[in-house]
Amino acid sequence: MNPSPTIITSISCWKVFVPFVHQVEWSAGTRPGITRLVVKVETADGTVGIGETICLLEFIEPVLRKTVIPLAIGEDACDIERLLRKTEGAGYYHHKRAVTMARAAVEMACWDIVGKQAGMPLHRLWGGKFRAQVPIIGYIQSADPAVAAREAADFVSRGFGTLKLKLGMGEALDIELVRAVRDGAGPTARIRGDANGAWTIGTAKRQLRKLEPFDLEYVEQPLPLEDLAGSAHLRKNTCIPIALDEAAYTLQDVHSIIAAEAADVVVIDPHEAGGLIQARKQAALCEAAGIPVTLHSGGECGVSMAAYLHFAASVPNLSLAIDTQYPNLSADIIPERHDWSSGWMEPIAGKPGLGVDLDEAAVARLQSDVIPNPYLDPRRPDWFGTKPAY
Repeated sequence: MNPSPTIITSISCWKVFVPFVHQVEWSAGTRPGITRLVVKVETADGTVGIGETICLLEFIEPVLRKTVIPLAIGEDACDIERLLRKTEGAGYYHHKRAVTMARAAVEMACWDIVGKQAGMPLHRLWGGKFRAQVPIIGYIQSADPAVAAREAADFVSRGFGTLKLKLGMGEALDIELVRAVRDGAGPTARIRGDANGAWTIGTAKRQLRKLEPFDLEYVEQPLPLEDLAGSAHLRKNTCIPIALDEAAYTLQDVHSIIAAEAADVVVIDPHEAGGLIQARKQAALCEAAGIPVTLHSGGECGVSMAAYLHFAASVPNLSLAIDTQYPNLSADIIPERHDWSSGWMEPIAGKPGLGVDLDEAAVARLQSDVIPNPYLDPRRPDWFGTKPAY
């Protein structure tokens, strides 16, 4: 029997750093840009698939290079479920969160290959377009209320209907920031805040009560990720919807959230879930429970952004604007950047798979040996974030 033409024969991997146009301030420090792992997967018949994943911590690249890539070579790129189970079977069924981000890069490239083999863009393989346009957020970068208000007004003037800002900056500052963004955005814009687990449950109850007049779309991850009981308690004591993100990495995490009645919104991320197929299962669980979902942003470059758009276009209960930091990237790893200028984006319809190519010259320019400062704050060398902070 001849081997399948979609057997994986080689995988290349690069680590890249893309500076932000504007540095991001958040409760865990400052962030000057994003570090991503990029892969190119080749099959026996010469089909090439590309993938990308988040790389904020040092362990992700070794897991990709030493475990996921060796296990994937020799497998059929179309046997995605098998590849997922094979990586977990290498010891990571004990530590699923430790393998998800590394595995997601190769899984994305496999989907690109599947789409190319089928001659279809990914959203068509996944049931077609439920929505033609995907609304995106305007991401408020500054923790200075005056600057945040100007950023909010600018986003709204360009057509963005949903804004996001970071909370967890300080008990008084959190309220000032939301007030400033609401003043800058006007009464009709949707505003969501993300505390990144910075609050205790007592602080969260007090902060949420103070924030009620500003009509927030939701507050994301108000408590540390382990505290599902606390999140369920908050849902019963505030009119502000509660969203969970860090608590929702794996498929099993999302099941636990639903069982605990801990969230009004689940913020999913294919990289943190361990692949696009796992994220689709997460969305389906939420759909069955009547819970809307949206997509988390870890600073996606153009390859992951393409995957996000196919995903968001095809998932019915992804009814909220997706998080993205794409407009804040100073460069990209694809030849032609996605258009985000009007506050929404569209999946690429005319090409199979992801629909984008890898700009290997750009990858070479952006290549990095380190992960520059994703956490902490170089301006305050003795400071470090704690969860909860106050």
